[in-house]
Amino acid sequence: MTDQLTHLLQKLDAPAARYALLDRYYAAEQPLAFLSPEAKTALGQRFGRMASNIPRLAVTALAERLRITGFIGDDQVWADWLRNDLDQQAGIAHREALLLGDSYAICWADQLGRPLVSIESAKQVAVQRDPATRQVIAAVKRWTTRNTTEAVYYLPDQITRLRANQTGATTAGFATVEEIDNPLGVVPVVPIHNGDRIWAERQYTDMPRDFGHSEIEDLMPLVDGLNKSLADMMVTSEYVGRPRRWATGIELTEEPVLDAEGNDTGETVEVNPLPESHRMMISESPDSKFGQLQAADLQGYEASVRVMLGQIMAVSTLPAHYVGVFTDNPASADALRAAEASLTARAEARQATFGRAWEQVARLMIAVRDGADPEQIDVRVQWADAATRSVAQEADAVVKLYQAGLLPVSTALAKLGYTEDEIAEIRVARRAEALDGAGINLARQA
Repeated sequence: MTDQLTHLLQKLDAPAARYALLDRYYAAEQPLAFLSPEAKTALGQRFGRMASNIPRLAVTALAERLRITGFIGDDQVWADWLRNDLDQQAGIAHREALLLGDSYAICWADQLGRPLVSIESAKQVAVQRDPATRQVIAAVKRWTTRNTTEAVYYLPDQITRLRANQTGATTAGFATVEEIDNPLGVVPVVPIHNGDRIWAERQYTDMPRDFGHSEIEDLMPLVDGLNKSLADMMVTSEYVGRPRRWATGIELTEEPVLDAEGNDTGETVEVNPLPESHRMMISESPDSKFGQLQAADLQGYEASVRVMLGQIMAVSTLPAHYVGVFTDNPASADALRAAEASLTARAEARQATFGRAWEQVARLMIAVRDGADPEQIDVRVQWADAATRSVAQEADAVVKLYQAGLLPVSTALAKLGYTEDEIAEIRVARRAEALDGAGINLARQA
């Protein structure tokens, strides 16, 4: 085993604790923070999972705005994209990258020589970059079966299949199973990297890391504070959320204490003669007095929740109508777009970040299909509009541009969000309608 492979396997294991923490927050299964022992006793098992799942909302709100609609530069790459189900799998890759900071795509050939792309998790794949060029120079994928640990070691000129005859192997015990040449000349592993910096020291390890940034890292302490406020509100509601009645001048009654089998133990206990379940309290004593204590006011907790949600909105760019802040919803499409402007800008930034990775995936698919050099292929990704659109307003604007002769039909349809295959179907249908209108029967002429 080479030092490079050992380094990659160690790099693969290094962020395991961080990924586990992010997974817990994404699933809203993190423990309650800032909770006193008394509050835990009061909650008991009634609110064992009190969590507002803002982290999942922050990830999905961005991911749903990252939709690829086509590629420019090759006519067949979109068909390869659809055949690999990347129109669906790309969304999973985006969510993984937004949550964990990284996800990966591996491109190779299937049994028929066609491009085959798989989406991989950062928990199973790691890459090494050249510090000078920032290009991927090596990669590894590792997974566990019932009895073995499998790994694939990717280099620009060779791909090696490894196996350890034990489960849970990390860096030791691997033996070479198969070696094949890599005709692509580049590592066929593409990182989908959610990074806002090039290189940063991380608290999770002693080494400088080029791991991506998770969208929920900045939200975790704020979500802990929000969940604390919600838990406090539930504890208060449980104990003093209802009006409590009181009575004086009434003697307590004694009831026998029974054992587990219902037998009298000979001991007694004093109990309230007027249970709260009774609708009316009656006492023969002239000294008896009755009253009621007011329920606790929970509006202070509402104010606390508003403050925490305000901070969450500022950090995550989620608009108010996403997080349930009690304000009026946007009254028009323009107001909705204005409220979501910051979220839209962040989504467009992620489109630019992830676009480089998907363009590299497209180059690899073309190289596998045509046998070309990936470095000599030019292709560009197209994204759907990240903003919440008013269909009527968008269509009206595009129609005016088309009627003015500024846009061809294909470009106008693309601006309306149609994909390449949908545009092709529309053009075929329009051509057929034009021929029908002209009374031309191609079958009869043939």
